Amino acid sequence: MHINLRIAGEAGQGVQTTGSLLVDALTSMGLYVFSTQSYMSRIRGGLNWFDIRISDQELFSGSDLADLLVALTEESLRELSSRVTKGGRVLFDGDSVSNGIAIGFRKVAKEASGSPLMANSVAAGAVFGLLGYDLDALCRHIAGVFKKKGAGSVEKNLACAHRGYEIAASNTPIRSPKGNGASAETYDGSTAVGLAAATAGIKFVTSYPMTPSTGTFTCLASLADEYGIVVEQAEDEIAAINMVCGACYAGVPAMTTTSGGGFALMTEGLSLAGMMELPAFVMLSQSPGPATGLPTRTGQEDLKFAVCAGHGEFPRAIFAPGSPEQAYELTRHALVTAHKYQTPAILMIDQFLADQRKNVAELSRESRPIDRHITACPSGDYRRYAVTSDGVSPRALPGGDVFVVSDSDEHTEEGHITEDLDVRVQLQEKRLRKGAAMTSDVLPPTRYGPVDADLLLISWGSTYGPCREAVDSLNASGHSAALLHFAQVWPLNPKVVRQALGSSGPSANRSARTICVENNATGQFASLLRERGILATCDLFLKYDGMPFTGEEIMGRVIE
Repeated sequence: MHINLRIAGEAGQGVQTTGSLLVDALTSMGLYVFSTQSYMSRIRGGLNWFDIRISDQELFSGSDLADLLVALTEESLRELSSRVTKGGRVLFDGDSVSNGIAIGFRKVAKEASGSPLMANSVAAGAVFGLLGYDLDALCRHIAGVFKKKGAGSVEKNLACAHRGYEIAASNTPIRSPKGNGASAETYDGSTAVGLAAATAGIKFVTSYPMTPSTGTFTCLASLADEYGIVVEQAEDEIAAINMVCGACYAGVPAMTTTSGGGFALMTEGLSLAGMMELPAFVMLSQSPGPATGLPTRTGQEDLKFAVCAGHGEFPRAIFAPGSPEQAYELTRHALVTAHKYQTPAILMIDQFLADQRKNVAELSRESRPIDRHITACPSGDYRRYAVTSDGVSPRALPGGDVFVVSDSDEHTEEGHITEDLDVRVQLQEKRLRKGAAMTSDVLPPTRYGPVDADLLLISWGSTYGPCREAVDSLNASGHSAALLHFAQVWPLNPKVVRQALGSSGPSANRSARTICVENNATGQFASLLRERGILATCDLFLKYDGMPFTGEEIMGRVIE
């Protein structure tokens, strides 16, 4: 079984603090947790909420409705009480409420500790009381969180949690899942990318902070001393990508983090990396546009932009993880690809994946630097851009035993500027051969569900989790559904994708209905599949209101 908790209130009111505290306490009890956030682009005020879905089985998606709404403001009560399940409960921070349980969190906190600022601990205790859970698990985490503020602060917060628990426990408890041995480790997408980059050997990261990419940038800053990373807050995104190019030229594994508007400014620098054949790595965290759009919401609107970004033609690899675990794995794989082929690589996540948090087996913190493919002892007639059969030339570091020449103009094999048109053709074809090699080396999409399903959902990036839950629910209710998920979205290998689609072989169901699920308005990935001759036609489930899909929503649309 599963239930969904929703903590709602204003920005600056401790919604995230309460939610994070509950996530840590609940996972310590062996429960499966999947948390998501919805927040406005403002520092104070507005309506924000933090959802915590808990279960005795692994979760992959959020939920549309709440089984328990903790309303910290009248606005959150007014706006969200209609999105509570039938039979669900409401806890309200006030003196009275017509459709729930009134617990004046701030009032109780002042009575128990002398300060209304500890209302979050009252609310957390009340949640545990209404769920019928052992308060000790919550108290252990409260003690850990407030330890740095001193014993007095710990005691007061514990007193507030106990008081909230006592008040809520006097009501009929909600039927809740029990712990089932889930990992107590939880990660969000931002942290998974940052940790993977650090352990893969990133030594320089520069960024102009921009939601929703800032979480990875700050994660890398927190890991800087442990892994020897230089962290630079650039004055703008143009400077950031150019500094990455400079670091890569010098042989330093480097990356930048950004969102759509920032990536727009980086396109000239990305093209520079394409011409100089540099392994520049960009994490592009998407939110809805155009322009600033909805900067704190989620979307998958930048796919075609990433595929075509930068003037001229040059190869690039683009990856789109579907979960925190995959974000960790693909970050390393993207860096390996960039250095192997000496060309830019882009990791595309979004606000939904950046902020979602779920149980994950502990991710390794061991430093395992990737192979930079540096030529140790190049010959005396070293040519940085030597024409090769696979397009990859020997890469030596400047300042060593050989003379390394690079240029942003078209150049000879030695790296000197040229306007010899025959040489231009030769060097451009050399660069593009790397794209052909990457295509043959592409990660195949993964299939989940029966091979002979009547319905096939196609997803890329963060829609993986909601689609997977929808497939499970559809199959459990007597339907026949499967999922094909793309974690690498460029380049596309038609032969590999057709094999995964099941378009050949005795078990293929050629009459299966195909639906591409995307968080954009135009079906960008479906369009790429058509352009590559992979998929002639398919139905589209599109969503572009700034909110992520849920498994329930996809299942409902399929049945409808």
